[in-house]
Amino acid sequence: MSDRSERIVKKLWSYCQVLRDDGLSYHDYLEQLTFLLFLKMADERAALTGEAQPIPKGHRWDDLANSKMEGVKLELQYHETLKTLGEQGGMLGLIFRKAQNKIQDPAKLRKLVVDLIGNEQWLAMSADVKGDAYEGLLERNAQDVKGGAGQYFTPRPLIDAIVDCIQPKPGEVIADPACGTGGFLLSAHRYIERHYKLDKAQKKALRYDALRGVELVDGVARLCAMNLFLHGIGPDDDRRKPPIKTDDALRNEPSETVDVVLTNPPFGKKSSITVVNDEGETDRETITYNRPDFWTTTSNKQLNFVQHVKSMLKIHGRAAVVVPDNVLFEGGAGEKIRRKLLQECEVHTLLRLPTGIFYAQGVKANVLFFDRKPGAKEPWTKKVWFYDLRTNKDFTLKTRRMTHADLDEFVACYNPANRNQRKATWSEKKHPDGRWRAFTYEEIVARDKCSLDIFWLKDESLEDSANLPEPHVLAEEIADDLRSALEQIESVLADLQQRAVTSGTRD
Repeated sequence: MSDRSERIVKKLWSYCQVLRDDGLSYHDYLEQLTFLLFLKMADERAALTGEAQPIPKGHRWDDLANSKMEGVKLELQYHETLKTLGEQGGMLGLIFRKAQNKIQDPAKLRKLVVDLIGNEQWLAMSADVKGDAYEGLLERNAQDVKGGAGQYFTPRPLIDAIVDCIQPKPGEVIADPACGTGGFLLSAHRYIERHYKLDKAQKKALRYDALRGVELVDGVARLCAMNLFLHGIGPDDDRRKPPIKTDDALRNEPSETVDVVLTNPPFGKKSSITVVNDEGETDRETITYNRPDFWTTTSNKQLNFVQHVKSMLKIHGRAAVVVPDNVLFEGGAGEKIRRKLLQECEVHTLLRLPTGIFYAQGVKANVLFFDRKPGAKEPWTKKVWFYDLRTNKDFTLKTRRMTHADLDEFVACYNPANRNQRKATWSEKKHPDGRWRAFTYEEIVARDKCSLDIFWLKDESLEDSANLPEPHVLAEEIADDLRSALEQIESVLADLQQRAVTSGTRD
């Protein structure tokens, strides 16, 4: 991040601490910044180009920044602006959908408008400066355990390493059905810009047509849209469709197929909604997706995303999906999906991720790489290469953050230039500590439940107490495991309660 980007992040974030005293969360504050930034940039663009701006008259930046607009009058003006813009189409509707004013003190709103947003010329900054500053704010938001959006923020070094392996190309359509704040889409865009000399038509296609994102949560979708917008991606008016839409990606079969899917679906095993019964009590109701393109029906959200990603891909399309451990070993629907995936796709790589790298707690995850293939009698998967970045690796978000350098060996082993020329770093006698080795299709399908949860390295902490992590690291790991166990117990209890209610209704 540049010095100017860091200055802007520090300036904007310092004011968040003032608003925190009024009960405003980090996420709420970032949303308000998004609304005001969009209005300010639309005003600057109109002044620079002389073109009519998409913001309706009476609801533009000048209407808020007017010296006469203070107190209750400013608060009412801001409220009406958010309401009106949320009813528009295109980028306006996406960013301002269901928008609300969360800043209750008009004097603090005035300071945000005039001193913080109004004092910068945002269009004069490069896309890197604006984008890096916003990314910095998103990461700070993700760090807030209670009110932030950590579950929607995938570590950027991991994203960049995955994109380095997949190597998206000009002319390809790249999608993320659970795009969060847009990390994968942004990294793919940046990769293509840096590795190819694009002509005018290719640049236009990359900006408007190459990226597709779906996000379930309105507030996160708007953060994603603004993140891409500040990096120069997507339209700045209503003449083109935004690259992001707010929807449940699992609801229907894909309307189109794409070349590349990069995604980290939301953590948690079950898909559910909150319902209110006749007595006014709330309860959770499990969602099961019955889709003809799915191999099996299950309420497991992660397994459904794996099936959905397969359906999204063109023949020979490429995918990288972050999945929790349970997707690798769970029986029933999990086993059926793994067998089908190995049969109908080329599952070629699995990266076993370390703990302590995600802002969401209790996560043990992996990256599954596969290509969709045409129908065939023989299984497309011949061997799966595994890289173990978890065993004997200790990372934390505070003292030992994962960097791209920690993934360099994996990217080199992946060998994106020629996957057929891979070489193992593990051997039983000479290199028993090697982290990269392959297992054949026959070896995998012979395992109990066709499990992909494979590891071979000796865990040094179990053999020698002197190698145990620091007490605070152990405490964090234990807390993460307890949170994960509690989540699974609550999921089972919710299912049992729902079955009891359904049984009682039938009786």
